[in-house]
Amino acid sequence: MTTCQPLPKLWLLSDERNDAVLEQAIARLPRRSAFVYRHYHLDMAKRQARFAALRDLARRHDHTVILAGSPVLARKWLADGVYGPASAMPRDNALLKIVTAHNWPEIVAAERAEADAIMLSPVFPTASHPGGRSLGPVRFRLLARKTAIPVIALGGMTKDTAKRLDWPRWAAIDGLS
Repeated sequence: MTTCQPLPKLWLLSDERNDAVLEQAIARLPRRSAFVYRHYHLDMAKRQARFAALRDLARRHDHTVILAGSPVLARKWLADGVYGPASAMPRDNALLKIVTAHNWPEIVAAERAEADAIMLSPVFPTASHPGGRSLGPVRFRLLARKTAIPVIALGGMTKDTAKRLDWPRWAAIDGLS
């Protein structure tokens, strides 16, 4: 891992639907949580401006700040790391690498990309993919335990589902907003 800090346990992801409450959500997170900025819906200038404001707020609360995008952009925008598929990960260790995965082949790809963590989803049914198939707790655990890389549970996660899953690291969009 590229940072001296331990990997955060709680991860807030941004989305168009939680944008209006992100400042409050970031401030409510326990110190040393993580914030993943996605905001794919904005044009580049607006996306960068919104990222800078939220990055600065997150840093005031000692949160790790991750950008969904290219490693070049993550470095330019002063993010702590990059979020995305294994194929988009940098080959150097200058950034924290959070790799998305939904199945075993994507977990293997994350291992090959030397990910610092894998965000495995969707654990439960989620508003992001209504009607989509979720892993469920059993399949999630089977996949997550097959890798030595830390796994972050995503998809339908709330304080209640996190307690039910009993997994050390989890992430949410609506569940933390």
